Amino acid sequence: QVQLVESGGGLVQAGGSLRLSCAASGSITSINAIGWYRQAPGKQRELIAIITSGGSTNYSESVKGRFTISRDNAKNTVYLQMNSLKPEDTAVYYCNGYISGLLYLNYWGQGTQVTVSS
Repeated sequence: QVQLVESGGGLVQAGGSLRLSCAASGSITSINAIGWYRQAPGKQRELIAIITSGGSTNYSESVKGRFTISRDNAKNTVYLQMNSLKPEDTAVYYCNGYISGLLYLNYWGQGTQVTVSS
């Protein structure tokens, strides 16, 4: 059973930083691209950062220059370093990706809450 588990969310003041982790566990053969999404109350879930298996990255305009996505393939973990946080970054953050285990499937984590106070 493959799982993605996010951690690292919390409450932070505007201007502060947090680092989120997305750890994949289970019978994993390979992990393709992993994306970080977020969903604020009353809004659609949006893709904010993605990293390929080779390490190429892309960001939404709303986080470019402030957030950094990285991965540690040895640990099957993807990180999202979030700096210069703003109240509008408040949301539940999810990771998502295609993982090869017994099957090649798409997985979502359960989400981690990030709250930025002004």
